[in-house]
Amino acid sequence: MPRAAHNLMLALRAFVRARQGATAVEFAFIAGPLLMLIFGILELALVFMMSTALESATASAARAIRTGQLQTSGGTKDTFAEAVCARMSWLGPACGGNLYVDVRTYDDFTSLKNDPAEGGNAFDENNTCWSPGGPADIVLVRTYYSWQIFTPLISNALVNSGTDRRLLTAVDAFRNEPYSDQAPTMAGC
Repeated sequence: MPRAAHNLMLALRAFVRARQGATAVEFAFIAGPLLMLIFGILELALVFMMSTALESATASAARAIRTGQLQTSGGTKDTFAEAVCARMSWLGPACGGNLYVDVRTYDDFTSLKNDPAEGGNAFDENNTCWSPGGPADIVLVRTYYSWQIFTPLISNALVNSGTDRRLLTAVDAFRNEPYSDQAPTMAGC
């Protein structure tokens, strides 16, 4: 056997028997999946946190509709959206561009179950409505927030609205308080 081949065989045997870098090599094998798992958990936590914040902000802002404060002060869809965003101020200016509001009135609570809820890829912002109703009206308030998914490989599991976006929804249904003697306006939109 030529000397160069013999030296190569000795070097290969020494490399196979060596244990000094075994931990580094083993970590290199698991680092990718470990980091994806960590980022996936953080991404999912952000989605849940945002969903909870949206539900809380919607319920809090909807109180102005329920008490008639929004209707009597001339509130609009935009002022309601601003009220929801103000309760999620940690999002900053990004909130307004990603928040959609749908407020409808109904004749009775059984009509609510027949309402076609839109979500995910079926959502169309042009089909939203603004009808906060009057005293004693039954109102359904829905807010939608388009959340950006950051982790590339987990986005397939979380995306439901376009590319790298998750559409979060919050719903609040109630009967407006009798804040004046005006008759209910009944169903709108």
